Amino acid sequence: MQKLRLPFCIADSEFLPYTVIMKKFLYLLVQFTWGLGQTVIGFLFFLIHIARPHRIYRCAIETQWKDKWAGLSLGPFIFVPTNDDKEYQNGARIHEYGHTFQSLVLGPFYAIVGVISVGWGSVVYPILKGTKKYKDVKYTKCFVEYNASWLGEKITGQKACW
Repeated sequence: MQKLRLPFCIADSEFLPYTVIMKKFLYLLVQFTWGLGQTVIGFLFFLIHIARPHRIYRCAIETQWKDKWAGLSLGPFIFVPTNDDKEYQNGARIHEYGHTFQSLVLGPFYAIVGVISVGWGSVVYPILKGTKKYKDVKYTKCFVEYNASWLGEKITGQKACW
């Protein structure tokens, strides 16, 4: 199979088969067209956190932000917690990468996922965790969070933390 060398995230500075390059190209094309709304907002978040460490993760732009537990995904931009537990940090990366595929499929309707996700993670989940009856509820009890973890695990072959 012929291998091509292309710059930046298309080929991640490696020699890759044409089919892999096309998949990455299509991923970015869809994120910057169908998912333009969340991609623009993600870019603004990226600029806000420009001084933080960044890397390319499977063609998504990963930023380690100062939060120790929370992640965020907007278009091809994923923001993962800066956590000493590298297994947790990697699991969060997988989960947030799963959200990027929700963005690919839903496009402008990804805003619905965003509202549900932020509402669950910031309001509902902490309240449930504080009650006796639901203290053991899993973060993935919310269907959009379960789906993000499932997608991330299926696509990467690695385990998400939530």
